[in-house]
Amino acid sequence: MQGVPEEWTEEDGGTGERSRGTGTGTGKGEETLMMELTRLVQKTVKESSWWERRGIDCSILAAAFISLPPAFLLLGSSHFLWFSAGVLLMGVAHGIITIKGTHLASHGALSESQAWAKFWAVFFIEICGSFSAPAGVKGHIKMHHAHTNVIGLGDSSVWKVPFLSRSIYLFIAPLAVPVITPLVALAHLRGHSAVLVFRTVAMVTLGLYSQYWLLINVSGFTSPLSALLCMLVCRAMFSVPYIHVNIFQHIGLPMFSPTRRPKRIYQMTHGVLNLPRNPLLDWMFGHSLINCHVEHHLFPFLSDNMCLKVKPVVSKYLTEKQLPYQEDGYLSRLQLFFNRYQELMVFAPPITELVGVQ
Repeated sequence: MQGVPEEWTEEDGGTGERSRGTGTGTGKGEETLMMELTRLVQKTVKESSWWERRGIDCSILAAAFISLPPAFLLLGSSHFLWFSAGVLLMGVAHGIITIKGTHLASHGALSESQAWAKFWAVFFIEICGSFSAPAGVKGHIKMHHAHTNVIGLGDSSVWKVPFLSRSIYLFIAPLAVPVITPLVALAHLRGHSAVLVFRTVAMVTLGLYSQYWLLINVSGFTSPLSALLCMLVCRAMFSVPYIHVNIFQHIGLPMFSPTRRPKRIYQMTHGVLNLPRNPLLDWMFGHSLINCHVEHHLFPFLSDNMCLKVKPVVSKYLTEKQLPYQEDGYLSRLQLFFNRYQELMVFAPPITELVGVQ
């Protein structure tokens, strides 16, 4: 395998600090690229209103919460069509809150106040998402974002279940995500303080029991089993595309060694992929998880709407600098993973020391 161009690599033990435009280190070329792009993006952000920076995304989340009361009322209807509408409305609202909401909250993108950011992280991740806020932030921010596609650190291996067949993994197993999520959260609490464990368990229980109580007392479910089944259906409604999105945008792209990793702008442009715009998933998952994932990994502090606004700036800059701006269709990625499941999801992908060469 060829060696790595010196200006592309980090020799700081893989921390990535030199690649963040801090002005330290010797990689002047990369620093200039990242700092120049950062200035362009910051200019766009400063020229944007609060409505563009946070208001639009907060309004989408608010709309999801506002839709919950009619969803519970529709679920109490004896007419099949109205009941089905209630299930769909509940599923969509739950998807927006637990995917878009938890993702934005984990990045602190819902508020400029650190205190409010911590509150929203606990609210969305623990109460709504049934997961541990500290574990979620650590796994997503400190590992996945800091070490994107670096073997053994942020290589998305958490999404791999090698003993499952491709059909089971891609289309059936994701339906168990609502059940698995709180169990994984409990596993992550080992070794933490009793206060943190109690808070997380209490918040997760509050979120789950609140929905169950409302189904019994507002929707009129008479059987606990039917209420639990309704919760599972609503919570698992968009689990399949959720799993797909998480694996499509990183796995199968260049992987890097912890000791010979590219600097940030090369790492993110080669190891991240955008999916095309999708009216449903754009609203439910957020632009940063769908069609602006490259922008999100380069500038993870931006809200979904701001990722969309800076997308032309980022894509134009990367194209001008002859850096990759990777995009592929949802069905194209699904076909790739279905046909190369053993290679991509069962066996470890090869490490790429020279970006773009596998």
